[in-house]
Amino acid sequence: MSEIHIPELFAPEGGWCVRILDLSGGAEEGIVEEIKGFPTLMQANEFARRYVRDSIELCRASGADVLELWRAFGEDAHVIDAGDDTWRAEPELSSFAARPATRSERDWRALDPRSEDEADEDEGDEDEGDEE
Repeated sequence: MSEIHIPELFAPEGGWCVRILDLSGGAEEGIVEEIKGFPTLMQANEFARRYVRDSIELCRASGADVLELWRAFGEDAHVIDAGDDTWRAEPELSSFAARPATRSERDWRALDPRSEDEADEDEGDEDEGDEE
């Protein structure tokens, strides 16, 4: 009997982590950075998808072959340790290249868990200013 795989609904301790890869080979092992703290696999996968979508749109601005340029100089992203449940760019690349993205399709910053940390720090700074 085959085993049924149910993806994790909740993040491992510390949250899911998305790895950003530099396709130009400029970084050690291609890794630019790892972004930690995604509360769900769904959010981490959508962040990776939007990040790649944005990278492709940056390549589109050059007027050259979008996918050729992306494969040479773009950035890929995937969720670490999610196995078969991680989003992969390859199946969607041709549709990404065929149609320019909307603003929301590129907005990976809205899902970035680091922006919550920055907002918390900014609120703390405002509170300190109120005490003076």
